[in-house]
Formats: sequence, C-alpha cells, structure tokens
Amino acid sequence: MSYKIIVFVKQVPDTQNITGEAMKPDGTVNRAALPAIFNPEDLNALELALQLKDRYGAKVVVGTMGPPNAAEVLRESLYRGADEAVLLTDRAFAGADTLATSYALSCCAKKIGDFDLILCGRQAIDGDTAQVGPQLAEKLNLPQISYVQEVLELDKRHVKARREIDGGYEILEVKLPALMTVINANEPRPQNGRRLMKYKKARTASELAKDHANANYTDAEALAAEQENLAERGLMIYEWTAADAKADPERIGLKGSPTKVKNIQNVILKASESKMIDPTAQGISQLMHELISDHTLG
Repeated sequence: MSYKIIVFVKQVPDTQNITGEAMKPDGTVNRAALPAIFNPEDLNALELALQLKDRYGAKVVVGTMGPPNAAEVLRESLYRGADEAVLLTDRAFAGADTLATSYALSCCAKKIGDFDLILCGRQAIDGDTAQVGPQLAEKLNLPQISYVQEVLELDKRHVKARREIDGGYEILEVKLPALMTVINANEPRPQNGRRLMKYKKARTASELAKDHANANYTDAEALAAEQENLAERGLMIYEWTAADAKADPERIGLKGSPTKVKNIQNVILKASESKMIDPTAQGISQLMHELISDHTLG
C-alpha cells in the first residue's frame, strides 16, 4: 500500500546572526543580509515523511514558496530521500504574512493533488508564529494534529500520532487526508551520497535557462530537449507561478497580508549585578532563602 505525502518546507534566514540590517523599513525581512538555511523543524517534518516512506511505502513530494534560490532546500530534500520537488515562485508572492502564505500553499497542494498527508514543521525560525500549518489545514478543510512527535499507525483511512502537550503527551487519531505539524522529536537523516551525485543535477526551468545563458548558448530547441531529458530522469524541479497554481492575486503577497509591522526595536541585553554562589549545600541553601525572601520564588 502506497501513500502520497506532501512536505512543505522553507528556506529561512539564519536568525542566529540577526542584526538591525536584517529588517527593511516596511517591516519585512531583508533576506539578502543573512545566510539562508533549511528551516530546522521542516527537516523534522521531512524526516517523519521519509520514515513513513520506509515503513509503509510512499511518494514524498516536497514543496516550498520562495525566490528562485529557494530551489536549494528542494535539492537538499531530494538528497535526503524525497521523490519530487515543487518551487512556488513569483514576485506576486513577496511580502506574504502567514495568511497569504497558507493560502498560496493551499493552492500548491490542490495542484499537486491526490495526497494522503501534508506535513509541516511546527514553525519557522524567521517568524515563530506556528500559524501556517493550522491555517493551511483550515483552508483545505483537513483534520489536523499539531506538535506531532511520532506516527504510531497509518492506514488508508486513518493516521494515529502522539503529540506533545504541556506536561506530557496525548494520542490522537484522525481520518485521511490530514495535516500534521511536527516538532524536533527526531534526528533528521544526513544527505545520501548516491542521491547527492544524482540530484545535484536537478534544475528548475529558470535555472536551466540561466545555465544556458551563462554559457552563451541560446538554442531554444536544445533547451527544450534538455528539459525533457531531465524530466525523464526525474531531475526537473517543478516551478509554478501564481497563475500556474491558480492563486487569486488579491489573496497573495502584500495584497493578501493584513499583518503589518508597526515598529522594529533592537533589544540589547546587558549583564547587571551578579553574585557568585558556592557549589555547596550551604551556598544553594543561602540562594534559595534569598530567592524566597525577595519573592522570586514563592
């Protein structure tokens, strides 16, 4: 029995190195000012999809919305075990908040079609909202399980998963198709050397055209023939515009984003008064009494 699993991932700026220059005056992220990485919890979602592929048999399709260079996270997904990749890219998508992003991804999922599961990371490190997955489930009218740690059972009608809650966990079962958001409860597998050698040649149509232009080779028939050859070998990354995904222009990008950043403030944390505590029973006892007396505890 085989399944089709869509995994939505995101290329994000490395927020460990964020500075004031990382934000534009309009409140959007200046992605050119920071190195781009694979969103960490999306890697956990991909790993869960690959585990299900190993256990039950599945076709794993990875999708992302972003600029042309976001194709790199799709190649990395192929290196790890994904079967197909889709890049949703269009200037009309720029500046999207979670509402516009989830709408665009819902259009992408509908175009991919015939899926059993959609997996997303719990949240992206460039926003920390944890909103896109649940909003996507709502737009597709899918049952959802958030904060998933592990899938316990899967059949053609249901999926049963363990999810994290405050102070423990709970086990939920929902009907398929369904959506799940995944936390960092697994160890993403490394890139596979054999797949890397194969899929490093994977290209979007735009990348292939750019390769030809850089080589001063503009034969349209040759370009079309190379695209067909790569497609036959499973090395084409599908590239869809807003029109390809049949997205309403009023619901994507800045137009479809009611969220506006009011103010940006850099917060610098400075060391204040400190006190050394001896690592002894007496020192710890003294610390506890001080914390209780100043009402930090109790």
